[in-house]
Amino acid sequence: MFNIADTLHRWCREARPFALATVVDVTGSAPLPVGTSVAVDADGNAVGSISGGCVEGAVHELCRQVLKDGGAPQRAWFGYSDDDAFAVGLTCGGELDVLVQRVDPAAQPHLAAAFAEVVSGRPTAVAQVVDGPEKLLGRTVCVIGDAAHATLGNGELDREVTAQAGALLRAGRTARVEVGGDADTCPERLSVLVHVHASPPRMLIFGAVDFAAALSRAGDLLGYHVTVCDARPVFATPARFPYADEVVVDWPHRYLAQTAVDARTAICVLTHDAKFDIPLLRLALDLPVGYVGAMGSRRTHDERLRRLREVGLTQAQLARLRSPIGLDLGARTPQETAMSIAAEIIADRNRGTGLPLSQRTGPIHGHTGHVPAAV
Repeated sequence: MFNIADTLHRWCREARPFALATVVDVTGSAPLPVGTSVAVDADGNAVGSISGGCVEGAVHELCRQVLKDGGAPQRAWFGYSDDDAFAVGLTCGGELDVLVQRVDPAAQPHLAAAFAEVVSGRPTAVAQVVDGPEKLLGRTVCVIGDAAHATLGNGELDREVTAQAGALLRAGRTARVEVGGDADTCPERLSVLVHVHASPPRMLIFGAVDFAAALSRAGDLLGYHVTVCDARPVFATPARFPYADEVVVDWPHRYLAQTAVDARTAICVLTHDAKFDIPLLRLALDLPVGYVGAMGSRRTHDERLRRLREVGLTQAQLARLRSPIGLDLGARTPQETAMSIAAEIIADRNRGTGLPLSQRTGPIHGHTGHVPAAV
């Protein structure tokens, strides 16, 4: 639902009821991920897309019906039809499970507050019940900061949902989780879709070189908060890196030791100078970050590994290092190299193979958004 937060925030401020259709499960090559929503108001105004056009007309009509009836949420399933592929179905061959519900801002002020937080750029999570007892279907709990807003009416269930939403918010992931099912404390088993709006992930680029300028532009395109760091003030200037959110003059390892990182952080070491690389990588490979890559030839890489072993890094730590950095795209220029690095970061983050899709079989979009209950 956060894909259309700007419009929903405005509709909530206007106390305008609307129907919200949300993709709650995906199978195969569906075009948009779990959590994507469409909303329709009483005048038929629509915002958002859940299929890139394949089933929008049918979803629009279902939204209008739910909004008019004002009753219980409804489920709709859209898949591929061999007999009539271009009727109401996904021509790409995927399957969508869609939940449609009425939202009344006056009765659900916590949702209005959540959309306001998202529009302001602050981390927010909304846990939406997408499967379970009919009385709870479509109910929502919002987690803003460390506080939960609204309840499901069961203390143990509320605590579990809030904990799951908080964990996913810290991880920066929208996902579906299973909660409840404990006969003694929480007998109702629920499937909850946690919509997450997190602060942008960080990309830390060390080395104020031409490759860093190109990579900072790619990082900006991918939605990262980009920092370029170099100990040499003559090179580390904002004018040389217009796409970086910040340019820092400091020794790389010293800056990394004092800055905040998390499991989404990508660290790209482009200096290929041992006096910078070794202390920096020694620290980086011991941090809980998502990606660590280092530029250099294979000879440089071998020498770098030798030095890192000498300063005490284990084989498990060294196995985390992506070096030489990037995928094999035959890149030559800084811009092409930046694309190869960005492609590797995307593949690593999404557990992709990096292979051409033409050489693979099976669904293009294989991840459904489900995660185990213990996040």
